[in-house]
Amino acid sequence: MNDIVKTKGLTKSYKGVSVVNNVDMRVKEGRIYGFLGPNGAGKTTTLKMLLSLVRPTKGEIEIMGQPMSETTRINILRNIGSLIESPSYYGHLTGKENLRILAAVLDAPEINIEKVLQIVRLDKQRSKRVSAYSLGMKQRLGLAGAMLAFPKLLILDEPTNGLDPAGIQEMRELIKSFPAQYGMTVIVSSHLLSEIDRMAEDVGVIANGRMMYQGSLEGLHSIDKTKSLEEIFIDLTGRDQSL
Repeated sequence: MNDIVKTKGLTKSYKGVSVVNNVDMRVKEGRIYGFLGPNGAGKTTTLKMLLSLVRPTKGEIEIMGQPMSETTRINILRNIGSLIESPSYYGHLTGKENLRILAAVLDAPEINIEKVLQIVRLDKQRSKRVSAYSLGMKQRLGLAGAMLAFPKLLILDEPTNGLDPAGIQEMRELIKSFPAQYGMTVIVSSHLLSEIDRMAEDVGVIANGRMMYQGSLEGLHSIDKTKSLEEIFIDLTGRDQSL
């Protein structure tokens, strides 16, 4: 199975302090990769570097077999959809109108708008102004925007943030369906171990900017069979987190 994402020695420093430190990431094509770590561990910065939103201090990034560079960046990013932090939309416009603007930017066909609205179950709210959307609806609209061009790679940063239990379950089941139904590889970050445990096949655990574990979810469970997954996570990260 090919790696769709590879990083080597990926590092980002601010004023001499490394927030991401020598990270080697390997994401297998057609799978869900859970990027797990405490708040402030370096997850979002790593994902922003994959999306060229943040320039690495040093290190290499290869996506879909191409090294990320000024000459390849645009072509690579055409095949990536992302939801980083809270999605931003025009509140006075409807969900469909917001997606139409994004579709024009992405050069995505009009038919994709209806498809993604159905996938995220917002087709019945397509004509409602986004200012009247609940937080869960806004998150699903953000996911629809990320999927609009049906990319090969989907990068989702804390997609269940702020959702109630029913919303979290709905988002989880949607994400789990993407590889089989749409041929997408998904990187999903979270500080919630329980969510990654229910969703991912492969896992990277980051703490203090360093990759502490990378491999199958089964392998993470097997690190110490005398301990619960929560205890293993705490051992790896050195911090007790919301589980």
